Amino acid sequence: MKRKAILWVNMVFFLFPGIGLAQAPQQVAGFTLGRDIADYAEMVKMDTALPIRHMGYLKEVEIKEVEGFKSGLIWYGTCARPGKIVRIKLKYADSTKNFYDKLLERFKERFGEPTEWRGDVFHVVIAWKWSFTDSKNNRISMILQHNTKDEEEKRGNAVKLTLWNLIEEERLCFEKKHPEFQEKPGEHAHGKSGRGPVNWDQLIPR
Repeated sequence: MKRKAILWVNMVFFLFPGIGLAQAPQQVAGFTLGRDIADYAEMVKMDTALPIRHMGYLKEVEIKEVEGFKSGLIWYGTCARPGKIVRIKLKYADSTKNFYDKLLERFKERFGEPTEWRGDVFHVVIAWKWSFTDSKNNRISMILQHNTKDEEEKRGNAVKLTLWNLIEEERLCFEKKHPEFQEKPGEHAHGKSGRGPVNWDQLIPR
C-alpha cells in the first residue's frame, strides 16, 4: 500500500511538475512581503506615499532606483498591521518581449508552470499567475506580465507579488472602524439600489 502511494505521488509530480515543489516567493529586488515599510526608508520615496483609490486601508509608495528595474510601487497596510508590505509591483528596465520570454522560462524553472492565465484573449496583455500557500498559510500570488499596447497599464514587463491574507485583514479592519464605507446588499457604490426603470440615456455615451 505504501509503495502504491509513493508511485502515485511520483506520477503527480511527473505530470504536474509545479505542484508542491516550488517554495512560495516572498521577495524581489530586495523588498519582502510582510516586512515593515520603515525597513526600506532608504529604498523608497516616502514623500510619494498616497492612499490607494477605493482601498482606504492601503497606501502605495514609489521605489527609488533599483538595478534591473525602471520603476515600482510598494503597497502597505494602514489599519490591522500598519506599515506591513502587502504587494510589490515592479517594472523591469528591459521592456522587450524577448526579455519577457526569457523571464518566463526562468520563472517556470524556479516555480513550475503557472496556475492561471491573466492576460487578454488578443494577447495585448500577456500575463501568467502563480498561486502559493507558504508554511505559515500565507496566500501569495505572483504575476509576470508583458503589456504591448494597453493604455490602462504601463507598457513593458512587470512582476507583482501579493500577500492576499494581509490585504484581507486590512480590509476587514477598515470596515470595522468605518462601517459607513461597507456596501449594503442591493446597493451599488453610490448607495443607490439597482431597482426601478433603467435610464438608458444616462448610461450610454452620446
